[in-house]
Amino acid sequence: MDDDAGRALQDALDRLALLSAATAALASTLDADTGMRRVSRTLVPQLGDWCAIHALDGGAVRQVCLVHRDPARLAGPDTAEPQPAAPPTGRGPLARVLRGEGPLLVPRSQFPAPGAGDEPAPYHAFDTGTLLAAPLLVRGEVLGALLLGRGGDRAPFEADHLPLVQDLAHRLGLTLDNARLHHETQRIAERLQRSLLPQVPDIAPLGLAAGYQPSQTTAEVGGDWYDCFVLPQGDTALIIGDVTGHDLQATVTMSQLRNMLRGVACDRQEPAGKILARLDRANHTLYPTTTATCVYALLKGGRRGPWALEWSRAGHPPPLLVEAGGDSRYLDDAGGLPLGVSADISRAEARAPLPPGSTLLLYTDGLVERRGEVLDRGMTRLRRELASRAAEPVETLVEHLLHGMGADADDDIALLALRVP
Repeated sequence: MDDDAGRALQDALDRLALLSAATAALASTLDADTGMRRVSRTLVPQLGDWCAIHALDGGAVRQVCLVHRDPARLAGPDTAEPQPAAPPTGRGPLARVLRGEGPLLVPRSQFPAPGAGDEPAPYHAFDTGTLLAAPLLVRGEVLGALLLGRGGDRAPFEADHLPLVQDLAHRLGLTLDNARLHHETQRIAERLQRSLLPQVPDIAPLGLAAGYQPSQTTAEVGGDWYDCFVLPQGDTALIIGDVTGHDLQATVTMSQLRNMLRGVACDRQEPAGKILARLDRANHTLYPTTTATCVYALLKGGRRGPWALEWSRAGHPPPLLVEAGGDSRYLDDAGGLPLGVSADISRAEARAPLPPGSTLLLYTDGLVERRGEVLDRGMTRLRRELASRAAEPVETLVEHLLHGMGADADDDIALLALRVP
């Protein structure tokens, strides 16, 4: 093999290795921006001296990342995102590829004059000798742009680099498109889930608030639910539950179980353990392969109090009670197997007073469970968090728990909080 053939073979192998590294970088994260930043660090300095990736968001162009082989040449870290701006016009490289042209090989002689047009011009700031530019094109739609530059002290880009940069841009475009579809699916899933959850009643003078947050790591709907309604005899039913599974079927089953529980509770008006036992038998008959956890609680007391709670649990985390002075405890009595395990078991109930100023929280396990962490740690964290916020209005409390403790949750979260006056 002569020298030219050997160099050609080595160049081909290098480019395959570069594409493989870029693909691995994109596959290493579910976040599109993070993946593109990792790709840009793969391309610099192996392919170019600097790399910029832009994305089109709602009619505006946003710089996702800007990387240079010499970090000191950058004004800030590559994770800093400038404010989105209108797409540039004119004949600059960025404007052209955002209109769908390319891939382009642009020598220094064809750069717009500094200050001309309205597009970002890192090729001037970095003394670029040649530039590669390609649109992030998917199904005929431009989603962004990839810019790669080499300095004048380095061999210029050549025409045979164009297929490589086009392939890279296409992979980046697919990543953006998948992220956009994931976000849209997640938004629709959340709307569906929220539409199935009821409005809580006004039970003044007691305070009542509920909240729901979808999983932060999946676009699928889940089976978490809460419910609250006033029974014919005057008690208020407080319910939290979680159907096993994380798909549309879990959501459908959740809605059916919730409605069955409503009907049984309103018709029978029995102690909490008997109501859960009836629900379990109905679940076995209608959905023999479905399992779920649930807390069914009855708030008892006249309009002026005193109030007490009667509850029964089917495999669900225990309610948390925090008194006005900060003392707290989990109501872990009256536990039992999840729904769907055995229809022949009896279920007990327990009863506890609700002191004035106390706060009761019912929650699903997404609030306290974390991968790689023992459950006791999450339960302790919740206990401390609720005790420190016992004086806050229940609406504020629910928001803080969802967006604070629930910010890194792997599962859906449903909450129901009650405040005794």
